Amino acid sequence: MAQPLDRSIYLASRSPRRRELLGHIGVKFHLLLFRNRADAAPDVDEEPQPGEAPRDYVLRVARAKAGAGWRRMLERNLPRHPVLAADTSVALEGRIFGKPLDRADAIAMLTALSGKRHEVLTAVVVQYEDEVETALSVSDVQFRDLAPEEIQEYVATGECDDKAGAYAIQGRAALFVSEIRGSQSGIVGLPLYETAQLLQRMGTWRERRNPR
Repeated sequence: MAQPLDRSIYLASRSPRRRELLGHIGVKFHLLLFRNRADAAPDVDEEPQPGEAPRDYVLRVARAKAGAGWRRMLERNLPRHPVLAADTSVALEGRIFGKPLDRADAIAMLTALSGKRHEVLTAVVVQYEDEVETALSVSDVQFRDLAPEEIQEYVATGECDDKAGAYAIQGRAALFVSEIRGSQSGIVGLPLYETAQLLQRMGTWRERRNPR
């Protein structure tokens, strides 16, 4: 019989989309937010390393986010529960498209993706003590040809802000997509099947380590 999902975890993410997706599969979670002061040093370096492949990049960043979340939990003397983190990036021909720096950057990204098939990669990591479980969801998304005017109109809505690849498939950008192969929830930001599998494995491991 499959183990039930662990229903007491920390989510190390500010993403409202990930919160909503976790709720879809009935996982109870507490938010574990990072620094939010403008002058604070970042908890995680999200700058791609020279020559780093997109798949290696998202896995590295997601692991770093989970590790930072675990350390933050210890620093705050919070009850110990698994920490879940994720990272999503868009990749086109090996080039990593993260969150746009500004609206001009968003226009440049969408122009590059116009008419192209690209990958959306989401890495999910769950950490508990020294145990780390990882999963990677890779989906293909085909954009139709986009007119410069509609790219500019889309960017002006602000929906592109803080989104990998400068678009949100669950929003107006759904009109740009002619085909999807892979995980819809993974493209949004948290692949539910892979996440459920990770939590089940982590729950089994915790039962072995901490028998009642």
